[in-house]
Amino acid sequence: MYEAFFNYLEKFSSEPVSEDEKVLLKKALIPAKLRKRQYFLQAGDQCKNFAFIVKGAMRQYSVDEKGTEHIVRLGVEDWWMGDRESWVMLTASIYNIDAWEDTEMLLINRANTLELIKTIAPFRDMIQQLDEKNNIANQRRLTSTISSNAQKRYTEFIDCYPELLQRFPQHIIASYLGITKDTLSRIRRQLLQE
Repeated sequence: MYEAFFNYLEKFSSEPVSEDEKVLLKKALIPAKLRKRQYFLQAGDQCKNFAFIVKGAMRQYSVDEKGTEHIVRLGVEDWWMGDRESWVMLTASIYNIDAWEDTEMLLINRANTLELIKTIAPFRDMIQQLDEKNNIANQRRLTSTISSNAQKRYTEFIDCYPELLQRFPQHIIASYLGITKDTLSRIRRQLLQE
């Protein structure tokens, strides 16, 4: 399980991860498993850990007063999952995060993250690059949501995240895009006819 993380980490730095650093990482990253539909985080709880997905798929969502789920993030292997606001601000989360498939993950808490940033250069490089990529992705998603029609949002999703199409059903992808399942079905039919 750790080998998957070490391989992932080395993509972010020109410096290899030393054996001593691997020992520190193993102490900080705790293996865990979730069964399909099992919660990683429930709304109202504080997010105490971030999860690096080694195997499986997860989703992050809120539920409105009518009981409708609104997907804000999807994650598969080599992705991180957690509620950053709750984790940083030590507040109750407004999100649920659960396993869409049986999931194996490595968990890290905030204190260990901050310590590893200080002591392991490849980890620090990874955090910096992930923060940059996350900000760019959030900005693009916001712009797309407020200025693009449903078909353009879907085609951008396909271009950016083709791996998610095979892992999540249409109703989950529709919720992520902020459209109905029927609208997504219509868009898919139109794209097939073109």
